[in-house]
Amino acid sequence: MEMKKRISLELRNRTPAEVAELVVDNCRTSDGEIEGLTDEFKELEFLSMVNVGLTSLAKLPSLPKLRKLELSDNNITGALETLPEKCANLTYLNLSGNKIKELSTLEALQNLKNLKSLDLFNCEITTLEDYRESIFELLPQVTYLDGFDAEDNEAPDSEADDDDDDEDGEEGAGHLGEYEEEEEEEEDEEGSEGGEVGLSYLMKEDIQDEEDDDDYVEEEEEGEEEEAGVRGEKRKRAAEDEGEDDDEDDD
Repeated sequence: MEMKKRISLELRNRTPAEVAELVVDNCRTSDGEIEGLTDEFKELEFLSMVNVGLTSLAKLPSLPKLRKLELSDNNITGALETLPEKCANLTYLNLSGNKIKELSTLEALQNLKNLKSLDLFNCEITTLEDYRESIFELLPQVTYLDGFDAEDNEAPDSEADDDDDDEDGEEGAGHLGEYEEEEEEEEDEEGSEGGEVGLSYLMKEDIQDEEDDDDYVEEEEEGEEEEAGVRGEKRKRAAEDEGEDDDEDDD
């Protein structure tokens, strides 16, 4: 796909002035020049043109807010004067995999006063003797060359930092989930205990009811026995009275 068409697609119904990041990797230029990119992209902060066949930056438009520029795996040999003229606020520049051979080619980058990180992996210049020392001397504003500073300390990875933040968020969510699970378990235990207590209470009530019924039955039986005894006593007395009457008649 041609670069001009790719840029048009990447707009996605936005105006160029609304675009802060633009990635057109692996598209193709017709003559090794930048196509379709204009001064209207005045809010652009990140631009990636990896492996697009560039041989020149002569048609790079003015991008005053551009901070990061990815130009790896192209065929750029020099003429870097355009960068400080059009992208004066660059802080990161990736020229890895280009045709840069001489230290003098990078002299133009001295005017990029805010440049902090420069990548030149797989460029022929990296085979020069004292390559790193020479670059840091030529470009004193540069802190990181090919991902490491002058003392071989690795540059911080902003993407890794973002991943750490995500992991922290997941871990926090995990802790929260564990806390919620513990609460649920406690509630279940309390519910079970409450159920057991309630069941025990009902069982006790049933037992008490049965005991009360037994007491009532016993009382009824005792009452019946007492009534039977009274009736028996009455019959006995009646019989005795009858016997006495008979004796009197005989006399």
